[in-house]
Amino acid sequence: MKIEHLAIWVDDIELIRKFYMKYFKVTCSERYNNPKRNFTSYFLSFGEDKTRIELMHIPDMKNSVNRQNLKGLAHFAISVRNKDKVDAFTERLRADGFTIASEPRTTGDGYYESAVLDPEGNYIEITV
Repeated sequence: MKIEHLAIWVDDIELIRKFYMKYFKVTCSERYNNPKRNFTSYFLSFGEDKTRIELMHIPDMKNSVNRQNLKGLAHFAISVRNKDKVDAFTERLRADGFTIASEPRTTGDGYYESAVLDPEGNYIEITV
C-alpha cells in the first residue's frame, strides 16, 4: 500500500501551486474546474512514485457548506534524501521569507528534519 494523495483546502490556489512547484519540483496537472460547484483543483505529483497532493479551492470557503471541517491532519513530510539537503532546503526557504517552524534537528524518534509553513500556514516537515 501507499498513500495515493493528500488533499489540502487552500484560499489562493495559484500561490500555493507555484510554491510547491518552485520548492518541491512537483509536476502539475491541468487545472480542474467544476462550474456547478464553483470548485477548482490541481494535482501535484512527486517523483517516480507519483505520490500526489491535491490542492482544492472554492471561493469564500470559510462560509461554504462544501468545505469539510478538517481536523486531525497535523502535517505531512517530504523527504529530500539526506541531512545536507534538509539543511540547505531549510536555509533556502528561510532566505525566501518563509516561516521556519522547526529548525533542523534529530527528533526523539530518530528523524532528521526541519519544518516550514507554506504560504497558507500548512506545516510541512522536510526530512531525510
